Amino acid sequence: MYAMVAPPDNAPPDNDVLWARSLHYSHDGSPALVEVSVAVRQGEILALTGPRGSGKTTLLRCLSGQLRPQQGEVWFNSVPVHTMGAVVRERLRRDRFGWIGHEPQLLPELKVWENAALPLLLAGASHRSARSAACEWLDRLDIGGFARKRPGALSRAECQRVALARALVNEPAVIFADEPTAPLHRTERALLLRALTTAARSHDVTVLLATHDEATAAVADRRIDLLDGRLAGAATAASPVADTTEDQTACSLSA
Repeated sequence: MYAMVAPPDNAPPDNDVLWARSLHYSHDGSPALVEVSVAVRQGEILALTGPRGSGKTTLLRCLSGQLRPQQGEVWFNSVPVHTMGAVVRERLRRDRFGWIGHEPQLLPELKVWENAALPLLLAGASHRSARSAACEWLDRLDIGGFARKRPGALSRAECQRVALARALVNEPAVIFADEPTAPLHRTERALLLRALTTAARSHDVTVLLATHDEATAAVADRRIDLLDGRLAGAATAASPVADTTEDQTACSLSA
């Protein structure tokens, strides 16, 4: 359990899986977030856009419990994350959240399936069940054939798909994606985005996608723009993705 007391009267609406109000955070005295508020509904794909240095990563880290905001509130399913201690926040991240960044951050000494299964193994799952779940996601992402290899034998794009499998393996409520397509070429970027959005739609996973790329942001249901740590404007509907050959790249990901 993540909360020991009933939520107060000013808790966020029940249909918001994530809700934050008046977040402030500074790095070494330099403001990274200033009076940022955001609400995200279950199953929504929300793009956080803005140039590098606009506060996107800091916002993701505050919302995911990696950072405790210096001011403001963060709620997950009506439970106050901002009042949790470090150990409880770590458990929350392990059990309910998934994370994929611009670097795969795979452990080179582990096999691909072990990297994908890491959240389950750390939570105490048996090797058999963790391996089964990891291999199922690797198969859905068309990299099941690499399960017994080490990350060094894979391409950068394949490693990113392993990182996506790791983010999905514990059936998270929310995936935080911090520039996950930044290191990829256009075709590889389209494939990863299609895999991420397909997984989100089929499993009712909420996705917060930080990006400075307009084409990447266009897959979202909605977007919020950040500039110098502040909201640049009200959330606006993302424009639909134009049909292109690469957008039609097949992905065997299934519900």
